[in-house]
Amino acid sequence: MIVCIAEKPSVAKDIARIIGATASHDGYMEGNGYQVTWTFGHLCELKMPEDYTPMWKSWSLSVLPMIPPRFGIRLKDDQGIKKQFATIERLMQAADGIINCGDAGQEGELIQRWVMQKAQATCPVRRLWISSMTDEAIREGFATLKDQSEYQSLYLAGLSRAVGDWLLGINATRLYTIKYGQNRQVLSIGRVQTPTLALIVNRQKEIDNFKPEPYWVLATVYRATTFTATQGKFTSKEEGEQAFSLIEGRPFTVTKVEKKKGREAPPSLFDLTSLQVECNKKFGFSAETTLNLIQSLYEKKLATYPRVDTTFLPDDVYPKCPQTLNGLFQVQFYGHAPYAELVKTLATGKPLQKSKKVFDTSKVTDHHAIIPTGQVPQGLSDLEQKVYDLIARRFIAVFYPDCEFSTTTVLGEVQGAATEPQGAATESQHTLKETQPTLNGTEAQPTQQKAAGKGIEFKVSGKEILKPGWRSVYAKDQQATDDDDSQKKDEERTLPAFEKGESGPHTPTLTEKWTTPPKYYTEATLLRAMETAGKLVDDEELRRAMKENGIGRPSTRAAIIETLFKRRYIRKERKNLVATPTGMELIDLIREELLKSPELTGIWEKKLRDIEAKKYDARQFIEELKEQVGDIVRQVISDPTNRRVTVTT
Repeated sequence: MIVCIAEKPSVAKDIARIIGATASHDGYMEGNGYQVTWTFGHLCELKMPEDYTPMWKSWSLSVLPMIPPRFGIRLKDDQGIKKQFATIERLMQAADGIINCGDAGQEGELIQRWVMQKAQATCPVRRLWISSMTDEAIREGFATLKDQSEYQSLYLAGLSRAVGDWLLGINATRLYTIKYGQNRQVLSIGRVQTPTLALIVNRQKEIDNFKPEPYWVLATVYRATTFTATQGKFTSKEEGEQAFSLIEGRPFTVTKVEKKKGREAPPSLFDLTSLQVECNKKFGFSAETTLNLIQSLYEKKLATYPRVDTTFLPDDVYPKCPQTLNGLFQVQFYGHAPYAELVKTLATGKPLQKSKKVFDTSKVTDHHAIIPTGQVPQGLSDLEQKVYDLIARRFIAVFYPDCEFSTTTVLGEVQGAATEPQGAATESQHTLKETQPTLNGTEAQPTQQKAAGKGIEFKVSGKEILKPGWRSVYAKDQQATDDDDSQKKDEERTLPAFEKGESGPHTPTLTEKWTTPPKYYTEATLLRAMETAGKLVDDEELRRAMKENGIGRPSTRAAIIETLFKRRYIRKERKNLVATPTGMELIDLIREELLKSPELTGIWEKKLRDIEAKKYDARQFIEELKEQVGDIVRQVISDPTNRRVTVTT
């Protein structure tokens, strides 16, 4: 008898139906030479300190660091889990072979390996590895089963992660709780959660310590179009007024009109993080909510495996894309077919566009980007429908042509008066007051425009869409509504037709503005910061390159953010993530950079990825971590200060 073990009952039932195991029993299905059973996620966990020795049960500095000579696993203390495990153990010990049907990822591999170890299974094990739960994918997976040994490095990476989190989390949490929490306030420290908290706390300190400063911007309105002085901003009102007085009443002349054509490729397909970012921006969903919704779509066979960190598809998916698009053509929500016309546009009789920015097997390891399966959805909740719509439109868009646009840049000049004016104009005549954000809260740069008779240059840019291409996939109500929306509208405005040499009257203004602090993190911007170890990166190519050194894995980042909420280290104010006094104090207490540095945590993450890729030794990773934990314990215990964290009720 072959025993198949899935990660949850719903998945087991789908697999059992496909392979003909149709007879139901308590805790498993049977038939056609197969027995299909299941776990409920993690049935097993690493042993706790007291399981190794009674000395480690009480929280005491004298027993730290706690480093077991050999890590062991135990069954979770839950009656339902114990009952299901007894069934699994009985089936596995009598099995001729086992098929691991766990989630096709690092965590799924670890869950099932621990169960097989605990059940003391000795028969050969093969692995089912699929990227979607459709019947076709399951059949293909069973036709191409691989030996478990091919996934050994995946298991070692998962095991190293779990052991590393245990070593650092349990030792550092007890250490800080006893030393600085007066043994009354639990101070939870984690390999990923503490650097993430540090990102939020450091941003908040920048905001709290920010001192706004005024600056002045010289602009002028010519032919109902606002031109801005190219020289930058004035840090003193006097300089601004002097420049204003030089040009007031003098004609504005267009000196240059430049038109450039450009192309904009479709946006990349979604990985989990970019989907969570998009859902947070558009709908305000938390990272955890988005993960739960896309997981539900995966289990309903409507989307591919969600816990991925690539935005590419392998080349062998390309021939299946017309079939997927045909499925989207048939989708209906409330009697409306939202994708029919969009898919119809692609049906030109020519092959679908195949871009290297979408199809690149070398950029895909275990799983590809999140795409629809082509199955027609039925009975989706409103929230599921929103997430489905995002991935469906993104998938359709990558087959559309680039968006073609024209950028027009117009330069103009006002020649200054031949002599210095007698006295500057008064504020009431021409100075407007306004607060406007600057990039990352940086200060305005002073301008040295003083010389009488010298011209002052102005500039305006506009963008005109010539051929919408992929943008036509997104209706107006689908466009981004994030903080940059107004800026995007400005960039995409169409300018009047200007000609070089034309001249006429204009209305100059000198506007007082104030520098503003950096913005609070939202879940969207925090996820991006975790992905790039705290570096502010806008370029998509650079962001991809930095993913290897990100904090945590895409599948765990949502849980990390939720943990910070549960520990009351952060709270949410509208979309903003704000550190609580306890969270602020905790980061201030931690002097060991290893515990709170996003860069150092990113290096650990890179090593874990290298273990999975067989480029780094798992034993070396654990030995290094043991040494680092020992150093941290010694440093904190020898701290002579009387630092304490406020005990919160």
